[in-house]
Amino acid sequence: MSDQKRIVITGMGWVTPLGHDLETVWSRLTNGESGIARIDRFQAESFPTNFAAQVRDYDYNQYVNEPSVHATAGDHTRFALGAARQAWDQSCLSAYGDLDRRRVGIYLGAGEGVLDIDRYSKTNLASWDETAGAVDAVKWIEAAHEYMDPWLEIEQEPNMPAAHIAREYGLRGPVYNCLTACAASTQAIGEATSMLKRGDADVMVSGGTHTMLHVLGVTGFSRLTALSTRNDDYKSAARPFDRTRDGFVMGEGSGIVILETLDHAQQRGAQPLAEIIGYGSSADAYRITDMHPEGEGPGGAIAQALDQAGIDPHALDDDGLPLIHYISAHGTGTKENDAIETRAVKKVFGENASRIPISSIKSMMGHLIAAAGAVEMITCVMAIRNQMIPPTLNLHHPDPDLDLDYVPNESRQIKVETCLSNSFGFGGQNDTVIVTRFQE
Repeated sequence: MSDQKRIVITGMGWVTPLGHDLETVWSRLTNGESGIARIDRFQAESFPTNFAAQVRDYDYNQYVNEPSVHATAGDHTRFALGAARQAWDQSCLSAYGDLDRRRVGIYLGAGEGVLDIDRYSKTNLASWDETAGAVDAVKWIEAAHEYMDPWLEIEQEPNMPAAHIAREYGLRGPVYNCLTACAASTQAIGEATSMLKRGDADVMVSGGTHTMLHVLGVTGFSRLTALSTRNDDYKSAARPFDRTRDGFVMGEGSGIVILETLDHAQQRGAQPLAEIIGYGSSADAYRITDMHPEGEGPGGAIAQALDQAGIDPHALDDDGLPLIHYISAHGTGTKENDAIETRAVKKVFGENASRIPISSIKSMMGHLIAAAGAVEMITCVMAIRNQMIPPTLNLHHPDPDLDLDYVPNESRQIKVETCLSNSFGFGGQNDTVIVTRFQE
């Protein structure tokens, strides 16, 4: 592979329930701290699940040059602006005077913004025709003029975070957004890497952002019985791979990375943080909200990423270790996901599966939905930098059917050179990326 086709990470940033900068969040992750608390964004006491991992004490204004330009932005956009600023500054792209912004693109995995339920409800009530038992379309339009803000409605669009980032930095390259549920930001990073390899851009701002911590979001996942309902023990409710797991905990936030061709990074004297060497994507072609029980889809994505990286899943390195040193699991804490992901890893890696440390940071910061994969990939880069793996918190009751090394409860100092990160989404979308320490 030529230098021009090698893709490196030169900047990273995140806004999460555990904090808003790389070092704080990493410290809290490796210390096994939880960002889960009671929901206070709306009155959630009567919901089947009344806790989540919220982003708190966050002010996006400190991350943008002109706050008024982003005044109507939704939370998903504001999270992305903060994460993008951290990544942009770390990459030192602003200091590169020859940056051609027509060759800088964006590819995000971003979810929809939060519907203003109060305004929507007022419009609905004002236009309701009791006799017909339905909304009167004419009255709806009239009521919408009074109650609904068109700018706030536009800001619900999933592509708005990318549009705001493009505006903030004057980026005029290709701009894409995907919303493949919980796999979105991993897919975005993988596809952005592919675009760079094709020569469509020199630099890509990639990652994801999302919040579903609102009335409709919590209602939907509650009706699917996907959420943990441990309202009396919410701090330890997120229990990936534990025998007593009963669902995931919702989170929110953003993770953004700056991806560059190695040639471009070296030309401007940037220091790569890591290199992306593999990407795999597959579909289950099964049920919309259930993974295929045999794990064929996840296994296919993992195998494809390994093949692209040129890694034999059954080989060992010079220290007698598998060539993948850490797997950042999708690890939601649902009965089905954890069992199927374990099954897929064992199918692909065979005897090596039990020798690869696996952990889920969702046990501490909840499930960031479309943003989860990007944040978890950044965790892989931090693990390589610090030679440390964050734990799977609340893993106290081993499941006899899940027999891999899930790094329970305490972080682990260990050799970490190459990491694999999994993301699986509703609809049967599976995506995997592999990152490794950069070497000349």
